[in-house]
Amino acid sequence: MTNSFELTGKRALVTGANTGIGQAIAIAMSNAGAEVLCAGRSSMAQTLSLMKNGNAVEFDVSNRDAARNIFENDHIDILVNNAGIIRREDSTDFSETDWDDVMDVNLKSVFFNCQAFAREVFARGGTGQIVNIASLLSFQGGIRVPSYTASKHGVAGITKLLANEWAARGINVNALAPGYIETNNTAALRKDTARNKSILERIPAGRWGKAADIGNAAVFLASPAAEYIHGAVLNVDGGWLAR
Repeated sequence: MTNSFELTGKRALVTGANTGIGQAIAIAMSNAGAEVLCAGRSSMAQTLSLMKNGNAVEFDVSNRDAARNIFENDHIDILVNNAGIIRREDSTDFSETDWDDVMDVNLKSVFFNCQAFAREVFARGGTGQIVNIASLLSFQGGIRVPSYTASKHGVAGITKLLANEWAARGINVNALAPGYIETNNTAALRKDTARNKSILERIPAGRWGKAADIGNAAVFLASPAAEYIHGAVLNVDGGWLAR
C-alpha cells in the first residue's frame, strides 16, 4: 500500500531554509523522501548537514528574474515560500522604507514565485504543490508590525485566490500559519519571564511549538494525502486561535 504522506521522487524548493522554520521544513521534506533545494542568500551548510537529500541554490527572493530562472531551468514539484522579514515600530513612526522592504519580501515575492512556478508546471503539463507560510497575524492585528501584518493578511488572500484559479489545473495552493515557535527569532520572548508566562497561558497545548511541528505540517500539505485540500490556511499554533 502506498504511503500517502511520502514525497519520494518529488523535488522541492524551500526559501529561507538556512535556519528556523525553513530549515525544519527542508529537513522534514527530505526525511519524507523529497530531493530538496534550499534557497536563500545565507549559507545552507548546517541545513544540508542535517538532511538526507538536499542541495543549496543561491536565490534572492526580491529578484523576480531569479525565480523565473530557477523554475525554467529546473524541474520543481513543490514550492515552499518561507522567506520573510519583520520590522517593528509604532505605526505613527513607521517608515515607507520599512513598509516597502517587508511587503516586497513577504508578499510581492510570494506571488511572483508562485507565478513563475505555475507557468513552468503548466508548460510541462504536470502537477504541483505550493505551501505558503502565513502567520497568526494573517488573522490578528498584532502591535507595532503594520507591514508584517498587512503582508501576512495578503499571503492568506493570495493563497485563496491562486487556489481558485489553479486547483482545477493541477496545483494545490495552501498555507501554514505558525503559532509561537521555538526559533532564534523568538528567543528574546522566551527569555522574558513575564511575557513567556503570558504566552504559555494562552496556548491550550501548554507549550511553545517546535520548528519540526511546522515541518511535518508542510509535508502533509505537499503530500498526496492533501490532494483535495485547496486554499486552506492551516493553523499550527497549539490551539492559540481557538482560545
